[in-house]
Amino acid sequence: MTEFDHQSFLKRLTTRPGIYQMYDAEGGLLYVGKAKNLRNRVGSYFRASGLSEKTMALVSRIANIQVTVTSTEVDALLLEHNLIKSHRPPYNILLRDDKSYPYIYLSSEDKYPRLALHRGPKRKKGQYFGPYPSAAAVRESLHFLQKVFKVRQCEDSYFRNRSRPCLQYQIDRCTGPCVEVVSEAEYAQQVENTRLFLKGKSQELMVRLADDMEQAALELEYEKAAVLRDQLSQLQHVQATQGIEGSSGDLDIVAAAVDRGRACVQVLFVRSARVLGSKTYYPPLKLEESEGEVLAAFLPQYYLNGSQPIPADIIVNTPPEDVDTLAEAFSVEAGRKVRIRHRVRDTRARWLQLARQTAETNLAAHVAGRQTTLERAQALQDILGLAQTPERMECFDISHSSGEATVASCVVFDQSGPRKSDYRKFNIEGVAAGDDYGAMQQALERRYKRLKSGEGAMPDILFIDGGKGQVAQATGVLEALELDGITVVGVAKGVTRKAGFETLVMGSSGREQQLPGDSAALHLIQYIRDEAHRFAITGHRARRDKARRQSLLEGIPGVGAKRRRELLRHFGSAQGVKNASVDELKKIAGISVTLAQHIYDHLHAGGD
Repeated sequence: MTEFDHQSFLKRLTTRPGIYQMYDAEGGLLYVGKAKNLRNRVGSYFRASGLSEKTMALVSRIANIQVTVTSTEVDALLLEHNLIKSHRPPYNILLRDDKSYPYIYLSSEDKYPRLALHRGPKRKKGQYFGPYPSAAAVRESLHFLQKVFKVRQCEDSYFRNRSRPCLQYQIDRCTGPCVEVVSEAEYAQQVENTRLFLKGKSQELMVRLADDMEQAALELEYEKAAVLRDQLSQLQHVQATQGIEGSSGDLDIVAAAVDRGRACVQVLFVRSARVLGSKTYYPPLKLEESEGEVLAAFLPQYYLNGSQPIPADIIVNTPPEDVDTLAEAFSVEAGRKVRIRHRVRDTRARWLQLARQTAETNLAAHVAGRQTTLERAQALQDILGLAQTPERMECFDISHSSGEATVASCVVFDQSGPRKSDYRKFNIEGVAAGDDYGAMQQALERRYKRLKSGEGAMPDILFIDGGKGQVAQATGVLEALELDGITVVGVAKGVTRKAGFETLVMGSSGREQQLPGDSAALHLIQYIRDEAHRFAITGHRARRDKARRQSLLEGIPGVGAKRRRELLRHFGSAQGVKNASVDELKKIAGISVTLAQHIYDHLHAGGD
């Protein structure tokens, strides 16, 4: 490849703000960056010393650089964000989780408004409170509100068709507006109390509840006073555990930590002076960025994707590069003043310290887990004599109960550990009961036909939970599909069938090998094999239990729900029906001699 002539390029490069795009020899986009001064920023990549190894690797691949001049730094930031989001260059820090966050929705058009979890566009009329860090956090808040204020949370279709109160009314989680057990005015008061709580006006709400409680007691309405007392008590408890003393407004606290080439960003959500929860991100580093550089890449992707609102205050543990430009861009996006601060005091300083410590703790655990897996993968490379460390490994296992409800599992690991989003289960059909070889062949064929058609990535190693027979099935399937470059390894339990005494069967040669009990490679194999075993058993039990839940009487032509009910009522159970004779069956109303014989033959098919 011809070396990029950076000197000539820099001589004619402008000093105005803008973005730069770095391309490789094939025209692939490597990196997108923004700059206050394009010449100075781009020139920093070509200095004689001080570059990290990863940055040097990027520079060695540059064949062309294109720039776009912008009027302001904010325009450069927005353009950079859009290009990163559209093209996802390999050397940029990429935020993968950009899904919209959930809200609590309170309807406004209903006579009796409802509360619900909401995610996505806010098209319905009503109020939206949030965002919350997860659906679990929304459900926890809804559960609390259901106990305290008893505003309905049922679907409108369910609500409109009730003729009597549902179970939620019976367990004192709803006031029964569906059948108007509660007056419209009393229900409206509970809705208003809910609205005040969700808006963070807990102090105002508690004063109001205390006044109402005293008034109810003076009027000798002791039951009403007791209800208000309980509401006040629960609000005081949640205020003590969730509130930020002396704080107000909406803010996010964002702390970044960097260690050994990995990064963690912790986001703490505070809305209306209430902590709603936190979220952890692990953006992969590309160029050995600092904490400030991580935040400079993270914040625009996080707040400019349109999926969550931008709070008035964003508190960070390290000021990102061009912090004023970021704040201005966020202000334009939000339509109001947005501040990014890193010097805070009192309660906010304590919360920032908490977010920073959480980021550091989570990152340490993440790096340790990833490092352990990587070291084990490198040990496995040495044991198997591979040219490079395996990046993707798959393992298959079969589970059934005496041939019933056979399920094959496929688990996937990479150098960071399990990739659970890539796990797959296969319900085995058309194979003789107990034929593990046939089941394995079917699962492998279904899996690797899909991979060959481009539905996923091929593994470097394929582990099979079994000995030579199962390994032969795997190698046969791969050969038939003309798939090369996959190392097949069988994991047999060995003579003692105890952990640590497994025998490895090499698919290419059939050679058997035992590893020492303290081998890092063996520990990784055991981990992957056990995970495949667990996943297979889970799938098998779910399939088996579903099948066993179905009555013996289901699936008999001519026997619908009504006749099944009559048969069960007369004979007491499905087994009782099976034990009945044709003469006994025909005595049931609506069952003829022909149908009785048909039922008997169906239940006794196969000689059992």
